[in-house]
Amino acid sequence: MANEDDDGEKSRSLHQQILKKPKTQIVIGVPSYQEVIESSQTKSTPPSLFKPSQSFSQAFAFVKSSDVYTPPPPPLPSSSAASSSQPSGASQVPSSSQQLQTDGASSSSTPVATGSLPSNTTQIRNAILVSHRQKGNPLLKHIRNVKWVFSDIIPDYVLGQSSCALYLSLRYHLLHPDYLYFRIRELQKNFKLSVVLCHVDVEDTVKPLLEVTKTALLHDCTLLCAWSMTECARYLETIKVYENKPADLIQGQMDTDYLSRLNHSLTSIRHVNKSDVVTLGSTFGVELKRPYFPVIVNLCFYDSN
Repeated sequence: MANEDDDGEKSRSLHQQILKKPKTQIVIGVPSYQEVIESSQTKSTPPSLFKPSQSFSQAFAFVKSSDVYTPPPPPLPSSSAASSSQPSGASQVPSSSQQLQTDGASSSSTPVATGSLPSNTTQIRNAILVSHRQKGNPLLKHIRNVKWVFSDIIPDYVLGQSSCALYLSLRYHLLHPDYLYFRIRELQKNFKLSVVLCHVDVEDTVKPLLEVTKTALLHDCTLLCAWSMTECARYLETIKVYENKPADLIQGQMDTDYLSRLNHSLTSIRHVNKSDVVTLGSTFGVELKRPYFPVIVNLCFYDSN
């Protein structure tokens, strides 16, 4: 019990000592509105050590004192009266327009073989123009016999001054049936020959080919069907190569001599062969040129029937 009393007295005395100690005061200062505004304003920048020069000559004056500097040559005396009329402070360097005029005069006086210098326009004229829409098309890898370049054009391929081509995959047509119609409408009949190059890459081709053929015919387009990328490329190359070729190879040739024309006209009748034409020519001769020649033809026609 005595120990408990001693502990109680010690705790009471310790508590009294704590109460007797002076309490420290903590003061929290709240800034005023003006102080907050002043602190938020940008502080003045420290003075810069860089002092810019007022002129170009002052900034680069140290270059003249270096070892690498060489003074420029003195200006040549002007021989024309126009240059003498200029003020002394004017620069003696000719303007760009004067340089162009002098260059043009020198080039006009010196003959140049322009035919041996290929230009960009000549290269583009001899190449197939490909639209940027065709980037990534594996068809371009198979065009090897003719040059091709990308260009900002409306059709997919420009094969000449008056011919173009639109590329269409039947698989893509099944997903977007109206694609061909809108692409043809963009051409606005600016080309004499508009080719629809159709890549047949599906098994069931009856219905999609019928739709593509109908759309091409209604808009005066030529439909070319190909079953491989190589065949599509051959079509484009052939149209480009034969761009300036005449149509004599596909046109029928009419003979000018009398016997050949007589043979051509009479053999069109059934059961009349070339020997019959020779017999008629030797029998009637010049009489076949008379106005009653159609009557003889009708007789031959009725005899053959």
